[in-house]
Parts: sequence; C-alpha cells; structure tokens
Amino acid sequence: MKHYQILIIGGGTAGITVAAQLKRKDKNLNIAIIEPSDKHYYQPAWTLVGAGTFDFKDTERNEADYIPEGVEWIKDKATDIRPESNQVATAQNGDLGYDYLVVAPGLVMAPELLPGLKEAMDKGVVCSNYTDPEHTWEVLKNFKGGNAVFTQPTTPIKCGGAPQKIMYLAEDYFRKNGLRDKTNVIFATPGTVIFGVPDFAKTLNKIIHDRDIIFKPFYAPIKIDPEKQEIYFSYNKPGDSGNCGVTEGNPIGEEMTGDTEIKLHFDMLHLAPPQAAPKFIQNSEVSIQEGPGKGWVDVDINTLQHKRFGNIFALGDVAHLPTAKTGAAIRKQAPVVVENLLKLLQTEKVGTASYQGYSSCPLVTGYGKMVLAEFKYDNVRDSDPLISKFVDTSKEQWSMWLLKKYGLPFMYWNLMLRGKA
Repeated sequence: MKHYQILIIGGGTAGITVAAQLKRKDKNLNIAIIEPSDKHYYQPAWTLVGAGTFDFKDTERNEADYIPEGVEWIKDKATDIRPESNQVATAQNGDLGYDYLVVAPGLVMAPELLPGLKEAMDKGVVCSNYTDPEHTWEVLKNFKGGNAVFTQPTTPIKCGGAPQKIMYLAEDYFRKNGLRDKTNVIFATPGTVIFGVPDFAKTLNKIIHDRDIIFKPFYAPIKIDPEKQEIYFSYNKPGDSGNCGVTEGNPIGEEMTGDTEIKLHFDMLHLAPPQAAPKFIQNSEVSIQEGPGKGWVDVDINTLQHKRFGNIFALGDVAHLPTAKTGAAIRKQAPVVVENLLKLLQTEKVGTASYQGYSSCPLVTGYGKMVLAEFKYDNVRDSDPLISKFVDTSKEQWSMWLLKKYGLPFMYWNLMLRGKA
C-alpha cells in the first residue's frame, strides 16, 4: 500500500492552496492530492457568465497546471475514509495510507432533493449559475416578461449570496432592455432576512425597495412542475402557519394550495440546487453522525482540526463551520490548516493558529456595481482594513465591480493557488 506523509482529498481551491502553502514552507514534505478532474474552474465568475459579462472559457484552466511542483497527483476519486487505520480508499488506486489527512473535496449538487428539479434543470426557462451559467445567459436573453423567480434551497449552499447576485443583474438587464415594466422580479428565500449582516442588509433592503423587487422571506421551495412552469413553496415562518399573506388576484398570481403551501407560476426560474457533502464523506466516520451538521466534516471551528481524529484537518465547503462557504473563507482557512498541521507534525501538538470565521460575498448588485460583504462568525462585519481605508464596502461601488471582474480572478490564479495569498 502506498503511504504519504500528508494526503489531501480534493484538488479544488482548498486542496491546491493548502498543498502550495505547505510546499512553500517545507519543500521536502511528501504530499499527494487525490483529484479526479482534468479541469479547474474559477466558479465565482460564473455569476458574471450568467449575466453575459464574462467568458465561460476564461473560468476554466487545466488542473495539471496548478498541482504544485513536487506534489503527487493521484488522478482518482476517494471512495471512503477510514480514520482508525489512517487510510483512504480510492476507485482505482486501492487503499492509500497517510500520517496526516486534509479533507477538502468540496460539496456536490443534489438536485434530486427537490422533486421536479432534475428533470427541469438547465432546460427551457429553468437555469442555474451553479451548474450551467451559459444557459442562464440564454434564458435571460430569451426572456420576454412575466414572473422572473429567483430562489434557493434549505440546504447549505456555496456562496449564500449568489442566488441574489444574478437576480440583481437580471433586473438591471431587464431595465436596460425595456422589459422591466412587464416583469415581476421575485426573490423567494427560506431565510428570514435578505442578508445576515445588518450593515449589508441595510444597503440591500434599500436596493430591493428602490428597484421594486418583490422579496419573499420564509419561502422554502418544495417541488417544481417543469411542464406547467410552476414552483411550490412551503411558508415556514415560525408561529405563523396558515397566514402567508397571499391574497386572491395578487400581482404575481400566487395561490395557496395547502395550509402553508404556495404555488407560483414562473416565466423564468433561477435557483441554486440543493447541495450536500459527497456521499463518501457522509458515510465515513469523519462526518457528524447526528444532529444539525449531519454529513459534514466534524472539525473545531477555530483550529480546523478534526474533533475526534487529531491527525485530520478539513476546510472549504465540506467542513462544518458556521460561516458562508466561499473561496474567500478558504483564503483565511488555508494558512490556519498549514500552520496547525506543521506544528503538529514537528512537535506532536497542534499549533495555535485560529480561524475566526472570515468569509466574504462580493454582492454584484447590477452591471458595474458591487457591495463587498465581509464578515466573520456570528454575522459580525469584518472588513479588510486596507480596502476599508479607501472605500465604504457596504455601499454599491464601481471600484468593487472592477475588483470582482479583474482583481479577484487574477489573485486567484496567480497568488492564491500558488500559495502566495
């Protein structure tokens, strides 16, 4: 059986960044990455692809070009983690042994969790920037008016702000193309507020009000009828069952179809599909077995060390952390994993580096406008001290749009994945 000093599951943002930083600290480390994909995508730009302002081809690179020098690439799928015996099972390479394991396979799309979505996904007027942003752009261009519905599931998702970013861009697009007066732009979310951090929520609430966007909180999607172009929601406001405020003859044509069930016709539907940890993670002992975090990797929210298996760390979308699943979060998580793992390797005691929950959501609010929402655990605002000196990131800014479109992709490919940022 092949054995590695450090084995990393996942060659996405988290896995590559950690491997690159480890090699920069100590080029003699024996590291391997398990990753089946040939291509590596810069997914944050898919929002812009869906609005026709970024080329999909520019979000794609060869995985081989980003595996750090001196790191072995095992082009395979992990199928099981056996922490008791320090082994990872793979589809083609059998079992692999490790001294230390970094778990970073990301999450997977699970459209099957929403009845009707699998059949409807990326066809006709149903689209998702999460799976096929080029189709989103086609849907936008073909839209002639009616109900443009934007929604998200009750599961955790990558970048919680993404479902509303495309909504703001679409609204702007309809306005620029003379369609706005015959369009209802509807944002339906299972959440209670437009955004969890008050400073940014204030800005977004004003945008929603000023641009006549219909905001529907407590709306959890439960099924889709692709033939009839209808989506059903469960109204889940605590203590408010049976009173959804839906009246007959309402402008968007909502209908009550049960005590708390609402039916809504759509002429365009954009949604984030339900998302989940990969099956091999859910079925492994490294995941939380019961309760709210069931299926996600059980790590200390500050050290990112596994709570039960000391030689395992996890970061990125698969880790059970009470913050948004974003690339920006990984940028702050990776150095913590690297420092704590190296300290453990050298002294048998985990390091003191601590992740405070930093994440950021570049909220594109229209063509040429963006609010940079940065926050940490407990929804506390946590703005970059340098950027904050020059701009108020809680307001719509042209400079932040430039950062999103040009600055962040450059930083991602040239600095972050090279272990330099």
